[in-house]
Amino acid sequence: MRILGVIPARYASTRFPGKPLHLIAGKPLVQHVVERCRLAQSLAGVIVATDDDRIAQAVRPFATVVLTRSDHPSGTDRIAEVARSVAADAYVNIQGDEPLMDPAVIDAVAALLEHAEMSTAATPLRDEAEYANPNVVKVVMGIGGEALYFSRRTIPFLRDEAAQPVATQMASFPFLKHLGIYGYRAETLQRIVGFPVSPLEQAERLEQLRALEHGIRIAVARVRHDSIGVDTPADAIRVEALLAGFAA
Repeated sequence: MRILGVIPARYASTRFPGKPLHLIAGKPLVQHVVERCRLAQSLAGVIVATDDDRIAQAVRPFATVVLTRSDHPSGTDRIAEVARSVAADAYVNIQGDEPLMDPAVIDAVAALLEHAEMSTAATPLRDEAEYANPNVVKVVMGIGGEALYFSRRTIPFLRDEAAQPVATQMASFPFLKHLGIYGYRAETLQRIVGFPVSPLEQAERLEQLRALEHGIRIAVARVRHDSIGVDTPADAIRVEALLAGFAA
């Protein structure tokens, strides 16, 4: 199976305009993501998908770039446009703001595509500060390892422990934090973007719910790696400090 990694990169951002080009340890943020992707064993190539010529010009010296439309409602839609011009059996959507993505997570998500039409990853929720944080998406899984639902709310609701402290609730159930990485078989990707934005997707602002609402099963790789995304300039400073620690 030929699998390509695709990194959606938008210049516009309410909280952090120009984020993909923000320098971290002397390199644009998106370059760190590209380099992590290239360490994955499962990817035949890595593409940056952007609607902004400033990003395209900055990325061309170190990665393949595909310019896309600017009106896509989600990263999945942007990747589907890339897939219509760059053929592969499957694609892995790697978030362009995660410069510390573990290549093993990419490989785990890609491996599930041998038997699943769509895949993603989750890790145990460990930080109490993330328990009720709507920016930290939670996922619940069925016995077979497929996602039942994703939410910005903490799910499931623990009725018997609802009045207990967060630490107690986290100790009594293995809550899972969703990592924003997706794998799709080529035909599944095009099916998803053929559907209109779904009610649950609109409500939660979670693109993967469009697939679930239309009966597409999503296999979930349970991994130990935790996501460290860059949503604000303060996050970039934190990541730069972590990178300096890795290099020391």
